[in-house]
Amino acid sequence: MGKFPIADAEISNIYICKKCKARNKKGATKCRRCGYPILRPKKKSVRTKKA
Repeated sequence: MGKFPIADAEISNIYICKKCKARNKKGATKCRRCGYPILRPKKKSVRTKKA
């Protein structure tokens, strides 16, 4: 993960809507913006630049 463990813990509480890409809280059953029921957890890997 990243440098900051507190930030990493907050990232794990975010779910992303597969339709509109909105951020949602962990306990959400549907998207807060569009109402779409399919959510995915936010990716936890650190993205790096290609050399």
